[in-house]
Amino acid sequence: MITRRMAVLNSLASGFLMSLLPASAAPRRSRAMQALDADNDGTVDLEEAKKAASTLFDKLDRDHDGTLDRRELRGRLRPGEFAAADPDKDGTVSKGEYLKVVADRFKAADRDNGGTLDDNELPSRAGRALLRLLQ
Repeated sequence: MITRRMAVLNSLASGFLMSLLPASAAPRRSRAMQALDADNDGTVDLEEAKKAASTLFDKLDRDHDGTLDRRELRGRLRPGEFAAADPDKDGTVSKGEYLKVVADRFKAADRDNGGTLDDNELPSRAGRALLRLLQ
């Protein structure tokens, strides 16, 4: 009985002490998470990733022709990845093709198949490959 009471008191004291810590003591979010997590839920879902990718696509499309060539992509896709992303083989990637690659990379980075990426999944190899298309 005394052990149980001690455990309860210990738990209460720990919670109370944690509430006294400044907000800055909370776990820090990565810069990528801060930039991509539009709803501030601590994760990035596919829609947030696609929104960031669409914004970047528009920024990279300097000639405003609705496509990105290898030069405009600035190394974000390796030659083999570029060829796979360009199924019509016209030497450019449309926004739809770009977003398809983003969706594929998102799925690869989502190791737990939870539909979201957190700060534990983003640093993975697949997560970094995704981030190259979002930032």
